[in-house]
Amino acid sequence: MRLSRYFLPVLKENPAEAQIVSHRLMLRAGMIRQAQAGIYSWLPLGFKVLRKLENIVHEEQIRAGHIPMLMPTLQSADLWRKSGRYDAYGPEMLRITDRHDREMLFGPTNEEMITDIVANYVTSYKALPLTLYHVQWKFRDEVRPRFGVMRGREFLMKDGYNFDLTKEDALHAYNRHLVSYLRTYERMGLQAIPMRADSGPIGGDYTHEFLVLADTGESEVFYDSAITDLSFGDRKIDYDDHAQCQAVLEEFTSRYARTDETHDEAVFNEIPEERRRVARGIEVGQIFYFGTEYSEKLGAMVQGEDGQRVPLHMGSHGIGVSRLIGAIIEASHDDKGIIWPEGVTPFHCGIVNLKQGDDEADAACDKLYDALTALGLDPLYDDRNERAGGKFATMDLIGLPWRITVGPRGLKNGVVELTSRKTGESVELSPEAAVKKVAEIYAPHHPHLSREEPMAGRSFHTWL
Repeated sequence: MRLSRYFLPVLKENPAEAQIVSHRLMLRAGMIRQAQAGIYSWLPLGFKVLRKLENIVHEEQIRAGHIPMLMPTLQSADLWRKSGRYDAYGPEMLRITDRHDREMLFGPTNEEMITDIVANYVTSYKALPLTLYHVQWKFRDEVRPRFGVMRGREFLMKDGYNFDLTKEDALHAYNRHLVSYLRTYERMGLQAIPMRADSGPIGGDYTHEFLVLADTGESEVFYDSAITDLSFGDRKIDYDDHAQCQAVLEEFTSRYARTDETHDEAVFNEIPEERRRVARGIEVGQIFYFGTEYSEKLGAMVQGEDGQRVPLHMGSHGIGVSRLIGAIIEASHDDKGIIWPEGVTPFHCGIVNLKQGDDEADAACDKLYDALTALGLDPLYDDRNERAGGKFATMDLIGLPWRITVGPRGLKNGVVELTSRKTGESVELSPEAAVKKVAEIYAPHHPHLSREEPMAGRSFHTWL
């Protein structure tokens, strides 16, 4: 993409309505524009990051054996009355009446709908275990939406639902989701700590929230600092292996880590004082096991091996996809702008032409652009006729992890400059070496790509 042809409405000044860093930088970087309170248009740069995160979520869900689908945003009020949640959910639910006076709602979650689907199609234990999920827009009518995408009214969410014959199998699904979520967040450059949490309106006996530590987090959290030394890394996990998944859950949840709703001061004080931490956290996901609560009310029953009909054991598991963008920015920025982790950056690197219109500089930039694209990478070429300072400021603001700077002086010596956004360090390399270096940096993030198989022409949703 050439910046002269891209839609990137950056702002020089900080918007007055933005109270936290992520909201301010998303507005300034031209990622979003507020349509009304808590509802945003996703402009090209923001939409590109949103799709990157969504694809990572899909890849890790499918790796865990979960099956994608799509449910509607509008749901029947009658279905929610069967579960007892229509009146209990509260004013956060947007209730709607259509032209035929049928009562509907804009779904804040999908336990009722997915349970009804399974109740109508799954009748035997032989169809189990089963986990279905989708990524869909949700709506919760927040009384005071704030902090941009961190607490909006309309948001993109992955929600998945497991259906199992026994509690033991359902708890394995719970563990499987925890493992897949750890992989998901680490691929996004985040450390999301699983913390014992309150189940809220969804219900259930087992639940963990995943929180990213940040000063602007809405939740107060209490934890043993030893948990921040844990990393899932690139270990191989067999998701069908109950013992393996249970071991990961124990590894990541055996140390004290709780939100304020479930905090136990006496247990917390048993931790060595030097490891006790009190901080703020941003919730980016939650997993639940709630047994047969929904399956009994909505008739999701199967015939077991003994011929008896039994209700299915269920759990639900969510990731706030759009909220994650705010969390990533809160965790990774400086006073110049965003610093995208390499796994989620909208463009892999920026190309800055210091002298647009110079034949040699223009030709060198074109060759760099073509070479990176041929390797399956996605560069953003700033070919505008602007001053160098303005180009650098734009690149710093939008936060691409790597920048290649091309100018006549360097080209006379056969070099370009490769700069890390995170450290600010620069190195002079030949254009060929710069391309090779960028490709090496991104190789771990794109194992399915090779030099013989460029990305050009692929759709966002390669998982399908």
